[in-house]
Amino acid sequence: MNEHRPEESLKIENIVASAKVTESLDLPSLASRLKDAEYNKKRFPGVVLRMQDPKIAALVFGSGKVVLTGAKSIDSLSRGLDILADQLRALGIDIPENPEYKIQNIVTSADLGTPINLNKIAVGFNLDKIEYEPEQFPGLVYRLDDPKVVVLLFGSGKLIITGGKVPEDAQRAVQRILSELSSLGLI
Repeated sequence: MNEHRPEESLKIENIVASAKVTESLDLPSLASRLKDAEYNKKRFPGVVLRMQDPKIAALVFGSGKVVLTGAKSIDSLSRGLDILADQLRALGIDIPENPEYKIQNIVTSADLGTPINLNKIAVGFNLDKIEYEPEQFPGLVYRLDDPKVVVLLFGSGKLIITGGKVPEDAQRAVQRILSELSSLGLI
């Protein structure tokens, strides 16, 4: 029988990163000159550019700041920023050769491979680090300090890890959850 290894089920669902690509941008001009740009100042204060490969949305602000969202890997995040930088350079905007980004959040899913009893976990885990109100939300919210992430645990054994800054944060969080569940005899 194949033994399920939760660390191998880790899957990045979304990476959100920010970058400062220039000092300021003329958004109406940008929106009219970039193919598929969306700009409606009343609804959102930036230009939205949706890329297909990689499938990423870039939110471009007049301050020269950019937020990239939707990336499923660090590599696709880097490629998305490079594509955006190339598009802006093509319009004559001075953009550094390799713009640097800062990861704000990595959302990762995982599967423990077995159902878990959230009521027992709520009693066994450190109470000031968890929230569990099944009438409000079906998952147990567990705030870890190291790595500094929030883990949503569901009765199915599925997990969502959010707040990571590097992909390894999710791996460390899953290892820690497994260790704690195991020491409490809950898996």
